[in-house]
Amino acid sequence: MVSKTGTRVRKVWPALAVATLCVLAATPALSSEQPLGKEDIAWLQRIGFGIDSAELSDYRKLGRVRFLDEQLADRRDNALPPEVASMIQSYEAIDTPISQLAVQFRDARQGIQAMPDGDGKIAAKKALRIHGRELATQAQQTELLRAIYGTDQLKEQMVWFWLNHFSVYAAKGGVAIGAADYEENVIRPRALGKFKDLLLATLESPAMLQFLDNAKNVKDKTNENYARELMELHTLGVGSGYSQQDVQQLTLILTGAGLALGKGDGADQGFFHRQSPGMVRNGLFVFNPNKHDFSDKIFLGHTIKGRGADEIAQAVDLIVQQPACATFVSGQIAQYFVADKPPAALVDAMAKTFQRTDGDIASVLRTMFLSKALTASLNSAHEARKFKDPTQFLVSAMRLAYDGQPIGNAQPLVNWLNQMGEPVFGRVTPDGWPLDGGNWSSSGQMAKRFDVAHMIGSGKNRLFAVGDAPPARVDPPVMNNTVYQQTIEPMLSPNTRTALSKATSPEEWNTFVLSSPEFNYR
Repeated sequence: MVSKTGTRVRKVWPALAVATLCVLAATPALSSEQPLGKEDIAWLQRIGFGIDSAELSDYRKLGRVRFLDEQLADRRDNALPPEVASMIQSYEAIDTPISQLAVQFRDARQGIQAMPDGDGKIAAKKALRIHGRELATQAQQTELLRAIYGTDQLKEQMVWFWLNHFSVYAAKGGVAIGAADYEENVIRPRALGKFKDLLLATLESPAMLQFLDNAKNVKDKTNENYARELMELHTLGVGSGYSQQDVQQLTLILTGAGLALGKGDGADQGFFHRQSPGMVRNGLFVFNPNKHDFSDKIFLGHTIKGRGADEIAQAVDLIVQQPACATFVSGQIAQYFVADKPPAALVDAMAKTFQRTDGDIASVLRTMFLSKALTASLNSAHEARKFKDPTQFLVSAMRLAYDGQPIGNAQPLVNWLNQMGEPVFGRVTPDGWPLDGGNWSSSGQMAKRFDVAHMIGSGKNRLFAVGDAPPARVDPPVMNNTVYQQTIEPMLSPNTRTALSKATSPEEWNTFVLSSPEFNYR
């Protein structure tokens, strides 16, 4: 058992940290009895958050290439267990359209402003802030539940990747109100589609427009925040050749792109039935020509005539067609999946695919996942492989521990991710959480990760609790299962095997497995 101080258990970690993997060749297809080769196991670990029994079965039936193509096709329903789907649908942030939520919060704020100063007004402000945080928490829970239980694991990884790439901070302004909509209706449907479509959707999203202040970007009172980050963080990257003048010109192009609510329930009525020529409306997004700078602009060496909303589409086309965009986006994807410093030849091959396919994300991923560079990274020693970030660690631990078994309470997932320092929608700055392993492998991070491993591995958590009632389950999950025996046990080093042999209880054994180097590397 873990001692009250935790000292004896923690001393095992240094012995676990020196593991090295051996890798065998993969076979194109496998029978239900034939064990997976180590390269197949490593490839599956890389393509998804963590292998479960359903994924093992699909891979055996299809082989690597067909399995990959099935994941990239994005045609499956990605069905969740009914209990999990019901939990997600019960969330106000999911069940209520963002237009309705936005009107409710607007009306509430107006009501508070009209209240006389005093304790009642203070209490009303606090209640509204708490409500906003609850909506953000529901969005966080939804993303983690989909990652844990989703059958299309490559898509789930790309949803998380794009949420981080196009990062928004839920605690700023009204971003919390739109966080769930951002994940469900902006990022998720386009995670494997055309990059340009994804970029335009984030550009029009209430969450992004508020987070990077373009809702405040109007003629004669411009705000450069979004234009700068759109090029620096979302598309072209630092040092790609664009200038401060390009930032200023893109800012002018984006003037008037903001948010507006309809009357009453937020439907298109009243004002929007009498809208001025050139106004564009898409949900809460509105392009208001009265707030737009109609001067001609010189952007990335091209003249863009001042004609309104069409300027934005032309500017996005110019950005996405830049070779720098293909290289930057491909490099970010390769850093996430392959190596902290991905091979230049791989990034170049992915960028060529990006340009050839008009930025088709699925095609870029296929180039990467069938590349020799990715295969080489699977055969590397731990130090050269990808170290799991906290989200990857948490989701993979849950997939191993519960293997599709529905939980009843997702709040512990959010708490644990907060504890490890990578909350969904929690990055204050727009650069997203780091993609390299060095930022997630400090001794402090490992201590937090060990604590989370113990909470998951012990079963003494509130994952199966309902409301304030005691947890319905207190036994440790059975992690020495078929998935473990086929995908993790073959990869263990002698040091890890020795540590596991010294475990004195199932919960301690589980904690050691989740804390091992083999489990913490992808």
